[in-house]
Amino acid sequence: MFFSKNKRERIQDIEQAIADYYAVGRVYTKTDAIVALADPAKYAIGKKQTIEISLGFTVKSTLDALKKALQQKLPNIAKCNIEISFNVPITQAKVAPIPNVKNVIAVSSGKGGVGKSATSVNLAYALQKEGARVGILDADIYGPSVPIMLGNPQAHPDSKDNRTMYPLMVEGIAANSIGYLVDGESASIWRGPMATKALKQLIYETKWPLLDYLIVDLPPGTGDIHLTLSQQVPLSAAVIVTTPQTIATADAKKGIAMFEKLAIPVLGIVENMSYFECKCGEKSYPFSQGGSALLAEQHGTEVLGELPLSNDIREHADNGKPVVNALPDSNVTSIYQSIARKVSIKVGTILQPHQLTRDKTAGEDKNGVNIQVVNKS
Repeated sequence: MFFSKNKRERIQDIEQAIADYYAVGRVYTKTDAIVALADPAKYAIGKKQTIEISLGFTVKSTLDALKKALQQKLPNIAKCNIEISFNVPITQAKVAPIPNVKNVIAVSSGKGGVGKSATSVNLAYALQKEGARVGILDADIYGPSVPIMLGNPQAHPDSKDNRTMYPLMVEGIAANSIGYLVDGESASIWRGPMATKALKQLIYETKWPLLDYLIVDLPPGTGDIHLTLSQQVPLSAAVIVTTPQTIATADAKKGIAMFEKLAIPVLGIVENMSYFECKCGEKSYPFSQGGSALLAEQHGTEVLGELPLSNDIREHADNGKPVVNALPDSNVTSIYQSIARKVSIKVGTILQPHQLTRDKTAGEDKNGVNIQVVNKS
């Protein structure tokens, strides 16, 4: 039996194989790996071992390949059933967690027009496709665009007590925005304190369902909204969106610097309009090349993905059907899902788990990998 001897070593072999597969340093908690194993002496003859692996990140599209990789790398488990589930941890933040929300991830850009909102919406749906429970909050108080991209700009959240509200559910994503609460034809002429108060109300007076990730689409720049979110909301990490040209990466650099000053981890950079690919397969770079890679190198982060200059992204965003849902088998969707997996893996393996998570018993919300062996007929 695979676990009959050197149990701890065998578990570490599995953990290391998973870490190697996803190219991360390690895939268990920063303190100790949490392992609960049945006593092999109790195994009945003729029953097949099942290895249950609980990952702290969501990578649904890779599970079949992961199982094959584990069985090839560790021949002793070739005859075992392998069952993999997800249990995303609550990560450490400056303030207490939002009820039902495990992680808050800000999507930010130094300037407008770089595709930040489209990235936020498609990232949310890509995370959902990878097995996560996801919500999206439109924090652009002055120019909310998420309702248009979700296809429900005329919708309004329900309230049963006139104090709190329920988010809109759009194809499984929980969403809220100031755009659902004010007339779309009116301008929000608010001073900074009014805008930040509205943001906090949107976050804390929304009755979110249980979410692994709440994606927050920030307005461009580094103003009051960003400071409020960073200092008064349990922000887990940030993703920066830019285009390749110098004028865009220069502004994105300021956004990264802001999060660094506020001690908010930057998971990486998404480069929009990275290249144009003609039908012949040749790529051209109308907005320069390599700007995001240089920016990532300067700040010790990585480029999470490079998205093409694609009419599909724009068209489906305008029509209220994000490209990840409208064209699930497209190359663009594949890139968004790759970005989503990287974001989830980084949250689950690099960020510090919240004390609430660390204090839980084995089998509950744990960061990384929890392995159990059970007998099933």
